[in-house]
Amino acid sequence: MDAHVLTIVLALLAACANGAASVLQRKANLQQDEQRRDRAPGRGVRGRGRTGIVRSVLRLVGRPLWVAGMAALALSGVLQATALAVGRLSVVQPLMATELLFTLMAGSIVFSHRPDGRTWLWFLALAAGLAVFLAAAAPSEGQPTALAGAWLRAGPPLAVLAAVLWLAGRALRGAAARAGVLGCATATGFACTAALIKDVTGRIPDGLGAPVTAWQLYAAAAVGLLSLVMLQATLRAGTLAASQPALTLGDALLSVALGWVLFGERIALGAHLVPEIVGAALIAAGVVGLSRSPALGGGWDTPERERTQAPVRTARRD
Repeated sequence: MDAHVLTIVLALLAACANGAASVLQRKANLQQDEQRRDRAPGRGVRGRGRTGIVRSVLRLVGRPLWVAGMAALALSGVLQATALAVGRLSVVQPLMATELLFTLMAGSIVFSHRPDGRTWLWFLALAAGLAVFLAAAAPSEGQPTALAGAWLRAGPPLAVLAAVLWLAGRALRGAAARAGVLGCATATGFACTAALIKDVTGRIPDGLGAPVTAWQLYAAAAVGLLSLVMLQATLRAGTLAASQPALTLGDALLSVALGWVLFGERIALGAHLVPEIVGAALIAAGVVGLSRSPALGGGWDTPERERTQAPVRTARRD
């Protein structure tokens, strides 16, 4: 199989597993919240601060749905790492935006809500935008490992960006705004993790000892673990309608930039710029449209009790 085709197939499979993981983990979080409400009516369900987040994650470990979600996330990581080993960062990560499609497909089963015709039109816009953008951009091969000194230039700004977004998100009151900003912070972590993984896999041809002795391997493990903890907080902060667009689009856009800065991957400009802009606009329209879709909005993935008791308040908050 051609390397480019293999990259696309692996990236799409990774996106599918990622979408299933998001839905399963969101469902597990909702089940935990419902049980806490039953045990202590009137009390808040979200822990405050780092201690509260850790306690919430530890409580989720024993839940079958959460474990299944983690298994799907692990499978997604393996597929994504393989795709990055054979393909370009600026191709793999934008394709991961199709996670939104698989999220809705899995969510329509788990939450018993079927998407309407308008939702599928937004998905077509997203798919068409990805196809047009990638075909016009035609990302170049780039280097298998990061350019000399590139991590020193990119690492500190990435860390500051993620920290600022995280602190800003935790300070926000609205559930939708909080989930969106936390999703951007989490997307920064995942994009950085993907870049580190690509840097590690690019060293495999030098022998099995090369990846093991590279600092990027341990940095990828640390940043990836931190990103998973951030993901749990993001999923608890608000609905998938608020968090998923920020997660997927933020990851895709930042990864294209990291592919340029770290690995020397280039996208075609000049006459290609117009279709690239059209493709990017379609992607953005699809993502924004999906976030406002009736299938995802109005408590699509909130407990039935909340949908029936306070539908108007839920719509206003989100």
